[in-house]
Amino acid sequence: MNNNDILRRLRFAINLSDASMVSTFALGGYETDENGVRNLMAREEEPEMVVCDGDILGAFLDGFIITKRGPRDPSAPVPEPSELNNNQILKKLRIALNFREASMLAILAKGGHVMSKHELTALFRKPSHKHFREAGGQVVRRFLYGLTAELRPGDVDAAEQP
Repeated sequence: MNNNDILRRLRFAINLSDASMVSTFALGGYETDENGVRNLMAREEEPEMVVCDGDILGAFLDGFIITKRGPRDPSAPVPEPSELNNNQILKKLRIALNFREASMLAILAKGGHVMSKHELTALFRKPSHKHFREAGGQVVRRFLYGLTAELRPGDVDAAEQP
């Protein structure tokens, strides 16, 4: 699952317009316009498609956190930027949506991926921790499908199956 797919599925799940996407990107520090958003949403076979790299997806997720939770406390330490991976994507979505473990497990179960509490917490540990577990693309895919089922129950048939 590439970043364009993640962005496309997330947009569908939370039902954002082009204008909302532009403002969310701006909050995350990435300037674009509605045409740029449409190019990011384009499929791989379409000539106007723009590849969404980790920085672009990270900017969107950071803007989504600011939209949902408000700006960061200026006294809080700023994390070092690193390459965005599936664990970080899940963590940013968890922060933005203010989900606890039970909510995350319920969303994953709705998406067809049953996981124990211990397996879930292993995804959010530091990579140097002995119980850290890397999240695969299937976990992110199932989470986004479950999120769509939760937030848009009537439209879940229109969502791409994981």
